[in-house]
Amino acid sequence: MKETTVGLALFIVVILVASAASANPADPTSQRIVYNLRVGVCDWTIAKTGDPAAFELAARLGLDGVQASLVLKGDSLALADPAFRQVFLKAVWRARIPIASLAIGDLNDVPLKSDPRAEEWLAKGIDVAAAMNVKIILVPFFGKGDLRDDPAGIDAVIAALKRLAPKAEARGIVLALESYLSAGDNLKILERVGSPAVQVYYDVANSQAVGRPILEEIRQLGPHIVEVHAKDTKDLYGKGSIDFPAVLKALEDIGYNGWLVIEGTKMPLGVEESVRYDADYLRTVFAIRRP
Repeated sequence: MKETTVGLALFIVVILVASAASANPADPTSQRIVYNLRVGVCDWTIAKTGDPAAFELAARLGLDGVQASLVLKGDSLALADPAFRQVFLKAVWRARIPIASLAIGDLNDVPLKSDPRAEEWLAKGIDVAAAMNVKIILVPFFGKGDLRDDPAGIDAVIAALKRLAPKAEARGIVLALESYLSAGDNLKILERVGSPAVQVYYDVANSQAVGRPILEEIRQLGPHIVEVHAKDTKDLYGKGSIDFPAVLKALEDIGYNGWLVIEGTKMPLGVEESVRYDADYLRTVFAIRRP
């Protein structure tokens, strides 16, 4: 038992170091050189939403990490329970792969712009992330939470983020906003919130779906991108509509040095083989480049 506890503690330290690196992607000394891109997967993409078994499966598929869901238990977060959190971290330790980031998918149905429960969950999520040494929480704005053509909703979200930002800053957590908004609109939100604890989670396929210029947006957002969803909703990666080599060039231009998290992949080969195929493709295209 003592050896297991020590091993778990050491592994958590590794997670902390890795996550801290990915939360600060802009390094002016290494522009245009990608040193440490890692390939992860969303737990919901492999049908393991909020399930510790996601880590064993991701390891079997050859992934480097998992974006884990902060799912609800009653009207709170399941991982707010220290006992369940320990079960989760033991699964991470056994699989020997870290948590890339956390996500609260329920915010798409319980929007931050209109439901006070969303802000309560995010506040609790900051505590959970800090306890688990995870540095990024994905904050989604889709479905009922969509912010397009909703200036009042944007104002409400900014107000909530201003209340949450001091706590996130104090705990070393970044709230990463993912939406259909343009790069320009995202930057306006960040400017109004005025906190380094609120940044952008960039999804290439979401931007393409609403006609955004992916490559221009990546360069415009620059160091505000703290994590990336590598997604192609048309086909297996390399066979669909996303030009991943061009995406790599844009990420190199901003010095991005974080995770590529597989989401929304098509499954013509079944879940496991399709995800393995996409991961292998990303590693081929996003090979580590040395100066």
